[in-house]
This record gives sequence, structure tokens and C-alpha cells, in this order.
Amino acid sequence: MSANPQSSIVDKSTAGVDARQYHIAIAPGEVSSVALLPGDPFRVPLIAEFLTDVKDIAHNREHRTMTGLYKGKLITATSTGMGCPSTAIAVEELARVGVTSFIRVGSSAGLQPGIEPGDLLVSEGSLRNDGTTAAYVHPGYPAVPDLALTLELTRQAERLATAAGTKSWSGFSASDDAFYAETPAWISQLSEMGILNVEMEASALYVVARLRGLRAGMVCACSSNLVDGASLYDKKNTALKDGWMRSIEAALETAVALDL
Repeated sequence: MSANPQSSIVDKSTAGVDARQYHIAIAPGEVSSVALLPGDPFRVPLIAEFLTDVKDIAHNREHRTMTGLYKGKLITATSTGMGCPSTAIAVEELARVGVTSFIRVGSSAGLQPGIEPGDLLVSEGSLRNDGTTAAYVHPGYPAVPDLALTLELTRQAERLATAAGTKSWSGFSASDDAFYAETPAWISQLSEMGILNVEMEASALYVVARLRGLRAGMVCACSSNLVDGASLYDKKNTALKDGWMRSIEAALETAVALDL
């Protein structure tokens, strides 16, 4: 009798556990229990500017990882790359090496009038306009962050924004897969639904974290306002970088306050 063909099929839920991870190239014991997640690998060093005893851990594909101390707490920073597929991979693999709390930091586009580039945006939940989470859960499954983590992010963001003379906003975000498929009609629809901002990673972060029993949240800086037509993508303008740095500080202070 021939061997059961099913016996050779790889079970990805167990493959690579307790080993150096295939995509992020990190092994257990090399990171902390909390990770800040920018999308861009070149923003990981921005996080490292806040840290002491900084170590370069790995840089494989779009995933760059550094660690260091912030107010005595070990912090990990790992870039997810753009979009939900690579974000889900980063969260799954970071969880396998010991990370239990995740805070996305980075940039996002505002969808409500009055949001200025450089303002801080704290997500209370994400509209799942992506394909990755559909592979994980039922279409009606909510993509929501950890409540206590989000409340602390809101508190820290408001404090830092006030001190800087800018604003902090909280509300629902949307996670899209296709950056250039965001038509004026879609942007208008999101705005009319009261969606605060749109980005590309949070829904996967929230869903994977919930499924794996982990904590997750997001604080971003507004890069542009898609309904007001305001943008700070001009690299000569420092307001967006200042917003990034405030989002990072809000995340770090939250990690310390909650002892993540």
C-alpha cells in the first residue's frame, strides 16, 4: 500500500517554532516582549535614537530589527514592510521568538477635515479592506486593538501633541491593500463613514494578535489629508518626521507605563 500523501504536507502552524525565523531572521532570546513596528526599515534607526545599548539584530528582506533600552526597559523595533501580508508574517514570527505586545508606529493619511500633517492618529479599530485577514477569519470578524494599550496610547499621544502645539486624534482607521486603487469615490466613502485615517497594515496586526492571544495597538503620524488635500511628503519639510518621532515616543512611553 502506498504511503499516505497527506503525511508529507508541511504544517505551517508548527514549522519553525523555537528556531531562527525564516523571514525576520531572528531566534528566540534575541528580542524583548514588546516590539514597535514601523513599516519602513529605514525608520527603525529613528526608534533607536530614543534607546541606549542599541544592538542591530537582523535585516532580512523588508524586516530590519534593532533592540535597546528605554528607561530601563528592553525594546525591540522591527519593520514590517508595506501591507498586510508582510505585516502578518512579521507578527507571526515575532510571536514565535517571544514578543507578546506590538505597537505599530509610522505614517497614515487623514480622512477627516481639520487633521493636519504631523498630527497623531490613534486607531480604535480597523476596517478590513485587505485580503490577508480574509485568509485568517470570517468576513465579520472585527479588527480591534487591545483596549488598555489603546487607552494609554491615546493618553500619551494627547500629552505629546499638546506639548508640541499639534493635535492628537482617535477613531476608526481603514487598512487598504492597493495604494493606487484608492479612488476619490472610495476616499469620499471612507470619510463619510467617519473613518479617521487610512493605512495598510493595522488590520492584519490586530487580527493576528487577537488570534494568537497577543496585545496590539497603533499610533501614527498624519502624512497627508486626503480630503483637505494637505500633504507633507516633501522631504524638506520636517513636520512629518517630527510627527513620526512623537508617535515613537508615545509608543515607548506606553510600553513603560504598561510594562509590556
